Amino acid sequence: MEKGLILYPCYFDAKLKRNEGRRVARGAAVQAPAIPDIERALASCGIQYRREKKSHPTWWWKHEGRVIADCTGPKTNVLSKVATELKKISPKK
Repeated sequence: MEKGLILYPCYFDAKLKRNEGRRVARGAAVQAPAIPDIERALASCGIQYRREKKSHPTWWWKHEGRVIADCTGPKTNVLSKVATELKKISPKK
């Protein structure tokens, strides 16, 4: 897996605005997504991945990490699949 699609938790965070890093629609986003949640969502989609200890450039002080998905195709399709799975596995608040 040399290349892949980089996924940060802020892409799926419902409390963030689009210009703060959220990449999915607010209705598809979840509260406080974490790397293990994203990993479970990718695994349930059948997408291989690896975890890295790197931060999003905007949120460099958070040290949340990121996931690199070994997937081809448009990033928006992967984001929507992962967001759908995150909605299924995230606890209802």
